[in-house]
Amino acid sequence: MTLSSGSSSLKYSIVIATHNRADDLRGTLASLAALQSQHGWEVIVVDNNCTDDTASVVRDAVAAFPVPLRYAFEIIAGRSAALNTGIALARGDIVVTTDDDVRADPDWLDQIERAFAALNCDYIGGRVLPIWGGPRPRWMPEHRTRHWAVIALLDEGPAPFEWKTVLPLGVNMAVRRSAFDAAGGWDPRVGRKAGTLLGQEVREWCLRAHAKGLRGFYAPNVVLRHIIPNSRLNKSYFRRWFYWRGISRAMLYQQHGFDMENPQRRSLDFGKVPHIAGIPRYLYRTAAATALAMVRAGLRGDETMAFEHELMLCMYAGIARQRWRDRRTPFTWLNGPNAGALIQSTPHAS
Repeated sequence: MTLSSGSSSLKYSIVIATHNRADDLRGTLASLAALQSQHGWEVIVVDNNCTDDTASVVRDAVAAFPVPLRYAFEIIAGRSAALNTGIALARGDIVVTTDDDVRADPDWLDQIERAFAALNCDYIGGRVLPIWGGPRPRWMPEHRTRHWAVIALLDEGPAPFEWKTVLPLGVNMAVRRSAFDAAGGWDPRVGRKAGTLLGQEVREWCLRAHAKGLRGFYAPNVVLRHIIPNSRLNKSYFRRWFYWRGISRAMLYQQHGFDMENPQRRSLDFGKVPHIAGIPRYLYRTAAATALAMVRAGLRGDETMAFEHELMLCMYAGIARQRWRDRRTPFTWLNGPNAGALIQSTPHAS
């Protein structure tokens, strides 16, 4: 099933899903207005049940915007549902997904074009660097660690590679329309919703795309800067994020049988793995070893590593919660292929 058909006059459709961040969106639109490209492009802002001035911000920006700036409303809660609405409305041959709190360099679209030409692939994901909204905590190193995923940062170095064990971030991702036609849209069941920190929609889509034979690459020259609010630079937020990652991973396990620690791994047949309370038995040993490693790191004064182990324990706690809830529900993946390959919303454009 096709999400929608592109337009030969437009090459890029930039799709932004937003919920109650009108001030951030205003700055993002100002940044995008400075983009320069020899090809046609558009921006689509999808209002996901906003109760602030989001609609007014878009309306005020339309007159001076250099390309078509379109507004849509999606009543179904969740970033995935909103992005699917934007994709359905998009007229470009390449759909670029981002957030409402980013800053782009003027050559962002040109770098995307160069990456697709050089890598000859179906989708790309680029670097996401920080604009700190407060002091960087001492337990968060400047180099890439497990912490970076929490605040949607990504930097895998200067060389491109095919996405396999590492995956892109939806805040800086470009996808050929043909890839969405083949693999479908984002799955709202495992995507971000207000009041939760669910967030496995990109991983689930990439795994589904890979199963369809689609290829994606890391494009290091496609760089975006992401505003990191001070409200997220605390351990409490990081713990919550990893707890919800565990819930999301357990949902993927229920639906697809993906490894909850490393969904790309295919070495285990979970239909044959012993379970206790709906959880693979080996995970109890892994959690115990992680707790011991956390204690040891704390005793030697390594706060960063101790916190990394603590975050994994938060993830295991989320897994335990969701698997207990699903313990009596038959696994979808033991009953044939997942029928929900294409998830899309009905667009509400204006």
